[in-house]
Amino acid sequence: MPDITAGAVRLGSDVLLGSPRLRGARVGVVCNHASVDHAFRHIVDRLTEAPGVHLAAIFGPQHGFQSDVQDNMVETPHRDDQARRVPVYSLYSDTREPTAEMLHGLDVLVIDLQDIGARIYTYIYTMANCLRAAARHGLRVIVCDRPNPIGGVQVEGAALSAGFESFVGQFPIPMRHGMTIGELAALFNEHFAIGASLEIAPMERWHRRFYADQTGLPWVMPSPNMPTLDAAIVYPGTVLFEGTLLSEGRGTTRPFELVGAPWIDADRFAAAMSALELPGVHFRPAVFEPTFQKHAQQRCGGCQIHVIDRGAFRPVLTGVALVDMFRRFDPARFGWRPPPYEYERHRAPIDILSGSDVLRRDIDSGRPLQDIVQGWREDEQAFERLRKPYLLY
Repeated sequence: MPDITAGAVRLGSDVLLGSPRLRGARVGVVCNHASVDHAFRHIVDRLTEAPGVHLAAIFGPQHGFQSDVQDNMVETPHRDDQARRVPVYSLYSDTREPTAEMLHGLDVLVIDLQDIGARIYTYIYTMANCLRAAARHGLRVIVCDRPNPIGGVQVEGAALSAGFESFVGQFPIPMRHGMTIGELAALFNEHFAIGASLEIAPMERWHRRFYADQTGLPWVMPSPNMPTLDAAIVYPGTVLFEGTLLSEGRGTTRPFELVGAPWIDADRFAAAMSALELPGVHFRPAVFEPTFQKHAQQRCGGCQIHVIDRGAFRPVLTGVALVDMFRRFDPARFGWRPPPYEYERHRAPIDILSGSDVLRRDIDSGRPLQDIVQGWREDEQAFERLRKPYLLY
């Protein structure tokens, strides 16, 4: 294999495939189309070409192995990869955890998924489910570490509360966790007692302050509505819009950066948001027409979120402030999205997204924004202490 680009982060997959750890093994790999290296080589192709390695199965997360399924709660069927003559199992289908039959005959399960740094992004729970299955069946797991694209420093938001677990939140961690997928694997496996035989293939040359565009690695959309790093930076806050009847920009070229609704005056709304003087962000008035999903083919007023200082920007604070402002603008037409949402058919989607019913009740009662944010601080400090032994960089 050619040398990695000078100065670029060396991925966990590079470290793993540069070692003899998979020689003679029948390997299953959990991945999707973003599981590429600095030269755009896919992990499946690299495993197929690796000497002494037998690729025996592929597992895909939500949106599918090829990330071709656009929306949430649209399941992906199992299929065969005709070129490599191996089965492709969907872990977002009739099962979200590998079965004994799927794992039969494997010696090791390799996980190479690109997380985006938010508690509700489901790939980390696909990983957790794989660890559970591997623990039951005595299978070794190797997680190939990848950068957290929005950095590994900041922690923000309330932790998930007991009783609000779902496929978008299995563990009591804040919305912005500031960990890599390898670090999360160790945390889940050890602190939350999954107990799998786990190895982490660490990165080299990654620093916690790095964002994705500082790594020397290409940006490949981790999922269909995560087209840019800009979207990932705001996502831990504006993902909350999925729990409302407001548009989070799906169906536009700027999902999660554009937010709005048909009944909103864009200029007035953006001016009101700017008056809050939130750190590191500018709210530009925007009118947009989603091509699909909420308010499709309707003219929506709102704003585009422009992050002008990454270090100061607080995505969760910003997302909550936006939802709160939309409600204050028109309480009669503002609404919380009803279930179902991500396999949860009873609880309000905003509750499983935010991690409890506290945020919904606070916004409905008109609680001041600063009081809402202050309520997170204890959770943030506790998680910073909890995660410390699991930080690799």
